[in-house]
Amino acid sequence: MLRIGLTGGIGSGKSTVAAIFEVLGIPVYYADDAAKRLMDENENVRGAIENNFSKKAYTDNGLNRKYISEIVFNNPGKLALLNSIVHPATIKDADEWIQKQNSPYIIKEAALLFESGANQKLDYVIGVKAPLELRILRVAKRDNVSREEILSRMNNQMDEEAKLALCDFIIINDEEQLVIPQVLQLHKKFLRLSK
Repeated sequence: MLRIGLTGGIGSGKSTVAAIFEVLGIPVYYADDAAKRLMDENENVRGAIENNFSKKAYTDNGLNRKYISEIVFNNPGKLALLNSIVHPATIKDADEWIQKQNSPYIIKEAALLFESGANQKLDYVIGVKAPLELRILRVAKRDNVSREEILSRMNNQMDEEAKLALCDFIIINDEEQLVIPQVLQLHKKFLRLSK
């Protein structure tokens, strides 16, 4: 079974591309969703976050996302610390999920695929590319946040050009080129490669 990574900068449209693969019957592991789940449910992750970010990191409803994001988005050291707690647990969770799949290939969708080192366990990586202004527009609409906040988040991510240079395949998601035919072409390629 081939292991295919899917990544791209914030607002590039990774989730849209992942959803198309799912429609084609390909299992997709959403690393960001898994990380959120693990921060709430995994006792070791939870304990490490509380030890490093105080008891305020959690409320009765689970992770206090507002409190944590205010700390990490303006402090690269604290962001790296949080990632060092969450990434290994997410990679382990993904490995366990992959073992349960029965498909010619799987997709692992993750914003921080290279940053976390998860790419080392993958056969190929697809990068999703979109123009900066379109990405900002998408995130502003989706998360209802300011341009400044979006740019701050983007600055915490790996440079998009550097990230895309590490990818084996690129899907252009600029609302001009059709995405579905690009995904279908890769789908056929991965089915061939998986034999």
